[in-house]
Amino acid sequence: MTSQEGNYGKWTISSSDESEEEKPQLDKPSASLLPHTRQGATGQPQYTCSEARKAAHRRKLEPVKFSTTDSVSEASPCKRQKSGSQEDLGWCLSSSEDELPRELQQEQSKASRVKEEKGPPSPRDHAARGAGPHSPPTSHGLPEEEDEQETSREGQDVWDLLDKGNPFQFYLTRVSGIKPKYNTAALHIKDILSPLFGTLVSSAQFNYCFDVDWLVKQYPPEFRKKPVLLVHGDKREAKAHLVAEAKPYGNVTLCQAKLDIAFGTHHTKMMLLLYEEGLRVVIHTSNLIREDWHQKTQGIWLSPLYPRIVHGTHRSGESATRFKADLISYLAAYNAAPLKEWIDTIQEHDLSETNVYLIASTPGRFQGNQKDNWGHFRLRKLLKEHASPIPKAESWPVIGQFSSIGSMGADESKWLCSEFKESLVTLGRESRTLGSAVPLHLIYPSVENVRTSLEGYPAGGSLPYSIQTAEKQNWLHSYFHKWSADASGRSNAMPHIKTYMRASPDFSQIAWFLVTSANLSKAAWGALEKNGTQLMIRSYELGVLFLPSAFGLDSFKVKQKFFSGSSQEPAASFPVPYDLPPELYGDRDRPWIWNIPYVKAPDTHGNMWVPS
Repeated sequence: MTSQEGNYGKWTISSSDESEEEKPQLDKPSASLLPHTRQGATGQPQYTCSEARKAAHRRKLEPVKFSTTDSVSEASPCKRQKSGSQEDLGWCLSSSEDELPRELQQEQSKASRVKEEKGPPSPRDHAARGAGPHSPPTSHGLPEEEDEQETSREGQDVWDLLDKGNPFQFYLTRVSGIKPKYNTAALHIKDILSPLFGTLVSSAQFNYCFDVDWLVKQYPPEFRKKPVLLVHGDKREAKAHLVAEAKPYGNVTLCQAKLDIAFGTHHTKMMLLLYEEGLRVVIHTSNLIREDWHQKTQGIWLSPLYPRIVHGTHRSGESATRFKADLISYLAAYNAAPLKEWIDTIQEHDLSETNVYLIASTPGRFQGNQKDNWGHFRLRKLLKEHASPIPKAESWPVIGQFSSIGSMGADESKWLCSEFKESLVTLGRESRTLGSAVPLHLIYPSVENVRTSLEGYPAGGSLPYSIQTAEKQNWLHSYFHKWSADASGRSNAMPHIKTYMRASPDFSQIAWFLVTSANLSKAAWGALEKNGTQLMIRSYELGVLFLPSAFGLDSFKVKQKFFSGSSQEPAASFPVPYDLPPELYGDRDRPWIWNIPYVKAPDTHGNMWVPS
């Protein structure tokens, strides 16, 4: 045993945990990865998932009720520690500290099978409700069948949404338990797969986490036998588990994305929907599990319906944003036969109406011109070529908002405020490097945000920031701002969306906006190697960039209320899904860390958080 002390108090870490960190064991499977029933004998989710999400799942099935007595020692096998500077929050390391999400723990690694973000059932899940006297309250609970109806829209509503001439086609997912007005222009997965969007012929689902049974049920009955390709990054036992899940469905086929660099993930979230009437591309932030479409803040970009190119017209079907070529290049990077068919399908369609730019990451080491194709260098290139220079740009802050955090290094100069920020502050060809002067605001939920959320502490299962990573980068937390989203009615729906933007000093305008799967990590965005000549990326990521120039504008006005259709606001006001300006953490605020207990205050369901 060794004792460590830091801003999060005094911790005892066993020598076995240290040896885990020193000796990475790639692809060591989690014990819960073997095939089992939906809940499994141990109450695990039926799909493979991270330790953080498994902890949340356990706490929903077996909540630890809040008590004013110091009950953590009975409730948890972790070592009780002095709370130090933590305002006596009673935090300690959980026994699962050595099983950490691979994307986040590049330098402390654990099995790369361990996943960053997979989900527990919500408090409304049948099993949770049946867990006995400690079941969470069901004040906003419905039977699951009714709940699914509640979260999908009426047909005409969906059609109206598509038909309204919304120039951005940027949506949030519907959230159960908030006022209906905040779901008026939001979408459930059932809406996206609705026949009103098109008569489905086949589809491809790119994602990180799949609950195959649940996913099949999201398709309308008439489309459930249509071919579906699942593009995933699972290996070994996890892959075997996914194969077993898909086996009962003859129309479901799998495509494994190659992940040749340690600790990479297939994190992209995209749907390709081929219809009799054309093709649609959906780029979003939700895993294909019920929990991610239930009480979280998630983002969706819907493409127009792309018509098939008429033979003999010799049209390229390319947009001013080169979206078609970039999407094909991204799919080609998989070098996978099933995706070659989808590349051919895209070639046959007219994508010229697209007004966003694609920003992707693919695993690899890139040099020369190739460096500009992926990750934060791709963002840098687009901002250089298509963003307009702004007077006094050094006073326009960069905002990053995310649900997971990787290892950033010993200080801000190692990556965050050097290569990464340099990409984010680029504006036009004349951009001089004034990176150091530009304010940087990072939005990540605090412990209080999670405690007071709709899901309560289990919402933190999809915010897998670990104590091991956090303690090595206390400098980072001075940049942190609270999650607040009164603008969209989602202050209590914890974000799994990831967004980045450049705002004016008064936050009334933005120079660009990006919604993406990419969290704040080098694995997602890439990090320079070989004296800056090579960009190394571990993971697959995908997002879309909104640039004013593609809409005939110099900048976007910020829409004051996400869902308002106010005639006083110009149609080109951009719907930022959270509140601006962001609010800096107070002296007592701490970033949510998943693998330490919170026992001094109850969450919205009257429970404590004891992750082990």
